Amino acid sequence: MKIKFNLSIFVIIIFSFITACAQKSQEIPIKFLSMELEPNQQKQKLNILKNEIEGVTSEHITITSDINQKVDIDEKHKTIYLFIKGYGKLTSGEKIYDIVPETIMLPNTVEGIWFKPIENDTLHYLKISVFQTELDIEDIKTFPKENTENIYFKKFTDCKSYTEPIKSPQTTSRTILPNKYIPRVAMGTVKTIGPDKVGAHVHAMLEQLFFGLAGNQTIVYADDAQVDFPEYSLLHIPLGSSHSVSVNENNEMYYVWMDFFVDKDGEEWLKTHNTKDE
Repeated sequence: MKIKFNLSIFVIIIFSFITACAQKSQEIPIKFLSMELEPNQQKQKLNILKNEIEGVTSEHITITSDINQKVDIDEKHKTIYLFIKGYGKLTSGEKIYDIVPETIMLPNTVEGIWFKPIENDTLHYLKISVFQTELDIEDIKTFPKENTENIYFKKFTDCKSYTEPIKSPQTTSRTILPNKYIPRVAMGTVKTIGPDKVGAHVHAMLEQLFFGLAGNQTIVYADDAQVDFPEYSLLHIPLGSSHSVSVNENNEMYYVWMDFFVDKDGEEWLKTHNTKDE
């Protein structure tokens, strides 16, 4: 009996040790983007945080004004373009759009879209591709046609703002991509000046990426882990972790959150965002 008791204690100790080690070893995956091209290089494409989220591919693409980039439509994926640095022009049929830093574009099903930097400039953008499951393909048929059949092009600052209990009154949050455009996907921005924070919260129903915009200088926490989160970096919040973001005095918090829901029921989480009338 004593041997069995001692063995049980030993098993509990070993299990506790393994659990503690696992918690301490958890890291926040992050990639710091290079914002410089090699001499004489006209285009660069890098897959970043590869295989972090199933069905989601993130690419950092850089082009010079020598490149006129065609937007290809992929029936198996929905794509989001986040223009993060540089200026350019985008054409769709007879329409011309001005690309400025912090602009979002969804081609949806529109063919014949091209864009290029202005003369002697370099354009940096993230291309986020989301694989469409059979359920997604059926679900998108129920979305408003204006959301899925037209080009979606907006400056972040033109997007609707919202408030949230985990953020301070001085924080400006915007929804740059509402749901019902791409199945199980939504995106937004968070901006404030330190000292401030986004309070700790958990959402096991979605995977999440953060991208630091120009000027962002914050710290991200996930359970017992933490990482410096500067501008032009992409990180993955560990699924199900209690996470938060802080910014020190006189520093700026300015980042994009990207939500990838496990299923459409998880989008109920977005109801915690209280849209503001402007």
